[in-house]
Amino acid sequence: MTDARRAELAENLTEVRERIGRACVAAGRDPGSVSLVAITKTYPAGDVDLLASLGVTDVGENKDQEAAAKAAAVTASLRWHFVGQLQRNKAKSVVTYADVVESVDSLRLATALESAAGRLRERPLDVLIQVSIDGDPARGGAVATDIPALASYVAAAGHLRLGGVMAVAPQGWEPERAFDALAGMASRLRADHPDATVVSAGMSNDLEAAVAHGATHVRIGTSLLGMRNTLR
Repeated sequence: MTDARRAELAENLTEVRERIGRACVAAGRDPGSVSLVAITKTYPAGDVDLLASLGVTDVGENKDQEAAAKAAAVTASLRWHFVGQLQRNKAKSVVTYADVVESVDSLRLATALESAAGRLRERPLDVLIQVSIDGDPARGGAVATDIPALASYVAAAGHLRLGGVMAVAPQGWEPERAFDALAGMASRLRADHPDATVVSAGMSNDLEAAVAHGATHVRIGTSLLGMRNTLR
């Protein structure tokens, strides 16, 4: 089963990388300017190890309980991204295994991560500000008016490092419209924080539009690992 699964993942990974490459060429970008984050939620640690053996370096999870156990079980050296909505009481756990928290959308969460990172980490925690493209924070994400203060706090924090922004295209929006709006938000952030160059956007169904509008990281689950099966 492991050999068959590895072959399946290898084929999927090749297809995803080819899609990223074609999207970069179409946008006039260097294919090396876009990084793949494999979203491995609901899949076992064995799949993560297989992906690592195929050259994947970044993986993402969205629930702390699953992510913590998986990070402890995986033998490969990887860069772990936490991409889900995060409660402040989970900050102490997340900072012990995550290299990047992509879903920071409030000062209260940033403050909790800064405190936990200062006590439990030897190096800064990379942080992306999750932004709300449509201005509705109900699905997670800081609204545009809150981004400057949040970014300034993270940039000044002693144990956090501001990397850039993350977003999910709102339901009902064309991906091109959503990622064009995100590109504007990312540009405004870089005007005040030139080193905050990361734009994490695009998933299996819309990575091409994200790359066309400047995404530096795409978060791919289904196209890489298959349709999620919680019984897998």
